[in-house]
Amino acid sequence: MELFLQQLLQGFKFGSIYALIALGYTMVYGVLRLINFAHGDVFMLGAMLSIFFARWTGWGTRPSWLALAGILALAMAACALIGALIERLAYRPLRNASRLSLLITAIGVSLFIENAGQLPGVFGATPRAFPSLVETRPWITWGTLTISNVEALVIGVSLALTGALHFFVQRTRIGLAMRAVAFDFRTASLMGIHVNRVIGWTFMLGSALAGAAGVLYGLSYPAIDPLSGFLPGIKAFVAAVLGGIGSIPGAFVGGIIIGEAETLTAGYLSSTYKDAIAFLILIVVLLVKPSGLLGRKVVEKV
Repeated sequence: MELFLQQLLQGFKFGSIYALIALGYTMVYGVLRLINFAHGDVFMLGAMLSIFFARWTGWGTRPSWLALAGILALAMAACALIGALIERLAYRPLRNASRLSLLITAIGVSLFIENAGQLPGVFGATPRAFPSLVETRPWITWGTLTISNVEALVIGVSLALTGALHFFVQRTRIGLAMRAVAFDFRTASLMGIHVNRVIGWTFMLGSALAGAAGVLYGLSYPAIDPLSGFLPGIKAFVAAVLGGIGSIPGAFVGGIIIGEAETLTAGYLSSTYKDAIAFLILIVVLLVKPSGLLGRKVVEKV
């Protein structure tokens, strides 16, 4: 039982990271009906830039909670700017284009970031070590079950950021504008809402959460390379679909389910299948409940 609980804890930790990435997918899709496949690479940039921020500030050599908070804030700010830049240069010129054009553009942006990151003058193809921003210590011990401070931190920060995003979307004027644009793009513009500004805010918020996920991922996986965002990004997309793409609570629930399924599969079957289980879940969801667990069915007129 203690081993099972340890597996559940690990699954919840990684599921929390997937949930933060999935929130970016679900926000952009909710507003633009666009699957931003470059979002996983923004997550990678958050982790990679954190390595350089830690080196430039010297916080990587002095582990502390203050160092972690500073790097987390810098990574979120940098990824928010990157998200705004991607939206302005790649997606805004194609606002009135077909969805297929936007999808191809999203894949192109993803490939550009991944391949540009492998250049020797950028990040290089060699994995880089993530700095020890905090010392890993046991926080709670119960028999053989141990909860470390890093695990508690990852789960706590993910829950806090998800709650903050839900509050922002539901209780602020920008959040109201986001919901209006998501409901009807053209009518929102007729009501005086600056649609381009709202979409820019959406990309910035989603990218900032991806940057936070990158830092939390680096604390758990200390080796980061330019391709590190591919699989987590795909799994987060599956989590968004599972929870109901367009739903913030659904994205978090989907992320936890994917994390738990992956960890339990690796622990009780084989680590070989831990990546495949996410794609199996995606197939089942699309066949059984395409709208996801908490998503809404949308009827489109032909």
